[in-house]
Amino acid sequence: MTRKLFGTDGIRGRANEEPMTATTALSLAMAAAQLFRRGEHRHRVVIGKDTRLSGYLLEPALTAGFVAQGMDVILLGPLPTPAIAMLTKSLRADLGVMISASHNPYEDNGIKLFGPDGHKLSDNLEEKIEELMDTPPKKLAAPKDLGKASRLADSTGRYVEFVKSTSPCGLRLDDLKIVVDCANGAAYKVAPTVLWELGADVIPLGVQPNGHNINEKCGATQTDALREAVVLHGADLGIALDGDADRLMLVDEKGHVINGDQLMALIALAWKKEGRLKGNKVVATIMSNLGMERALKKNNIELIRTPVGDRYVVEAMTEQNSNLGGEQSGHIVLSDFSTTGDGLLAALQILAVICEKRKPASEVCRIFEPVPQLLENVKVSGEAMNDPAFQAAIKKAEEKLKDTGRLVVRPSGTEPLVRIMAEGDDSALVKQVIGELVKLISA
Repeated sequence: MTRKLFGTDGIRGRANEEPMTATTALSLAMAAAQLFRRGEHRHRVVIGKDTRLSGYLLEPALTAGFVAQGMDVILLGPLPTPAIAMLTKSLRADLGVMISASHNPYEDNGIKLFGPDGHKLSDNLEEKIEELMDTPPKKLAAPKDLGKASRLADSTGRYVEFVKSTSPCGLRLDDLKIVVDCANGAAYKVAPTVLWELGADVIPLGVQPNGHNINEKCGATQTDALREAVVLHGADLGIALDGDADRLMLVDEKGHVINGDQLMALIALAWKKEGRLKGNKVVATIMSNLGMERALKKNNIELIRTPVGDRYVVEAMTEQNSNLGGEQSGHIVLSDFSTTGDGLLAALQILAVICEKRKPASEVCRIFEPVPQLLENVKVSGEAMNDPAFQAAIKKAEEKLKDTGRLVVRPSGTEPLVRIMAEGDDSALVKQVIGELVKLISA
């Protein structure tokens, strides 16, 4: 079956246009309920969201669909995606739902589903849901068996305490001044709270969501405001989260951005030293920098690569019995604590290393020199990749880079784009290879 709705990270699209309509959300909920309604117990589903205006459209539609199938709904309100994953398992729910389009602008929204174990659904389960959506429900709940909806008043407090519990024993941030940019998104309450309760002098940014300003000139994908604030306030570092807080970027005291590859390498080396890195393995995607792979190899740590998407990272981590993985974009998965990327949780692990070394973030977090890397997003359909001429050009480009670099060409799972990434020791060659491929596919 060819999936029509689910991409690499749930369903995503422009709000109030298919598939992000109340009608589709209702159908999705009813189909998912049919699949996850198992046994005679009272079934429950938890629903969280970020701060987009369209959350008010999708949340009640999803609620109605689950209630119609006899599932009780627990509404959590604005919370990070990893909080929904955690609470799905903690509350013994049969299903978890996060309404968010992550780092996308407010005009978009998305729906991510989690199983009772807190993990994102497999491709196979998503396909089964789509099949059920294509046909009318076989059976609706009888009037006496309809579900109920309620709000969990202490959902924020539960997540705050959970995150703090994952930090190394005795971690205190009393000597640190930290700027935290919450992207006017799902972590606007919990992130400053966690850092403040651990003792930090906190300067919050992006904590005034209005339904329209999520990810707008702020957060992990637009760090200019954070960089300026860190320098202006003389802060020790800055923490940037995206709209649903499952990804993390850091800014050092000089205002320089530290991406997910550097952060994964930092945690890997620290954990290996402490004997906590399972199998001496790190799982990352095909987009992670070759410089990280070389740095890990130098320290006898194996890098295992997966397709793009933190769900594929988590699957590989389970297969490889690894407890550290992530993406260059800042999704960092620490499976000892969480089933998905968690920006705030990862930040605490990094802060622990900074506190232990008692050195500036610019020294602690610069683990390797990145290999020159260039990424271009070309607005064409993924089918353009099947053109024989383009395939031949890809093969030729790979031969040019040989053993000194890498080439990755893939259709986006969330947007009508083809992403072309090249990296290598020769920056001029990398630029040439990218330019030739972009010109060909754009013609």
